[in-house]
Amino acid sequence: MEINKEFATLILPEKEPIQIPVITDNMGAKSIDIHSLRKETGYITYDPGFVNTGSCTSSICYVNGEQGILRYRGYDIEDLVENCDFVEVAYLLIKGELPNASERKRYAELLNQESLLNHDMQSLFRGYPFKAHPMSVLAAMSVSLSAFYPEMDDIDPELQVDFAVTRLVSKIRTIVAFTYRHMRGEDFVNPSYKYSYCENFLNMMFKSPVIDYQINPLHVKALNQLLILHADHEQNCSTTAVRLIASSEANLYASISAGICALWGFKHGGANQAVIEMLEAAHANGWTAQDIVNKAKNKESGFLLMGFGHRVYKTFDPRAKIAKRLCKEVMAEDGKPDPLLELALELEEVATNDDYFKQRSLYPNIDFYTGLIFRRMGIPTNMYTSMFAIGRLPGWISHWLEWKKDPYGKIGRPRQVYSGPYVRKVQNLNDR
Repeated sequence: MEINKEFATLILPEKEPIQIPVITDNMGAKSIDIHSLRKETGYITYDPGFVNTGSCTSSICYVNGEQGILRYRGYDIEDLVENCDFVEVAYLLIKGELPNASERKRYAELLNQESLLNHDMQSLFRGYPFKAHPMSVLAAMSVSLSAFYPEMDDIDPELQVDFAVTRLVSKIRTIVAFTYRHMRGEDFVNPSYKYSYCENFLNMMFKSPVIDYQINPLHVKALNQLLILHADHEQNCSTTAVRLIASSEANLYASISAGICALWGFKHGGANQAVIEMLEAAHANGWTAQDIVNKAKNKESGFLLMGFGHRVYKTFDPRAKIAKRLCKEVMAEDGKPDPLLELALELEEVATNDDYFKQRSLYPNIDFYTGLIFRRMGIPTNMYTSMFAIGRLPGWISHWLEWKKDPYGKIGRPRQVYSGPYVRKVQNLNDR
């Protein structure tokens, strides 16, 4: 990354022009370095939603929204989905390189060793209402890990990768599976050394003493690929939340819990649930794809078309292309028609050929298809965002670790443009 070899000139009222450094990153993109702007000029920038603001330097993930590119540590997402499983990708994001055979075997062993939940922690689940949203449980149980494993704060930072980090990657699937079992009033199923990461999760979710449950290899494949697709996505809302909390020197579990809470919203991780609810409502009301498109174009209808458009991508989301193929494969396995899939495919066709959507670069994103896959796997709608969180966890962790080594190292503290009263005097209580 080149710094200070190029400068931009800033002209401000009643001030001499100043030179501002321009940074050229490893992909050739340019950034104006304003970290000392207020100190030198008294000015700040105003950027709602941080649309034009780079909050950090990072080597973890690269997104090019205009060309539809997504890479983890330099690897194209298509390459990783085709040739790796989720454990390998988690290792890549957290440690920086793909594991060799022995490293992968050792990492899988560590994940299995850390997969059990403390017995007292298991009892916490029984205190939650059966109808509690799974994301509220996940956020609370994740931060509770810091109470059950307080020694993490005393571990050498390098060892955190093998202890606290591995523990969290392993236990998050157990927490999500136990949440599902509690929602149904069923006994917990502990993880087993016999199964892989994704096999263990499915077995903990669906094993039953009264049904001969067999782990579906296609569902294992689908889960691996979906988790990889969700593993990281640059400085999104939840990742930024994790880094912001980390900047206060909060521990890993507290920072990850903040990311989980940020992911919960329907504009972020909750969008996959919102897509299914939209399709179910449309099907129940007998709406055609054209009806849905017409409602979306009518600003007075109050209707929101979920699963289309993205803050970054101005072309087809590369993850959505993979998810669409996977969705068709999973749906075709048993030959049963799915009216929601048929409606989704029709909706994609109608919307992507409509001038309104073309002009606004509104294409299907990953959330448009993932809910359909989770639905066919038997995962309830209100748990889709928890599934997203399992996948995103390695990305959050890698950003937490990256921040810990950031030489800049200052606590996140954005400025604001004040819009309140200038100055007021407090009146006597009887005169107000």
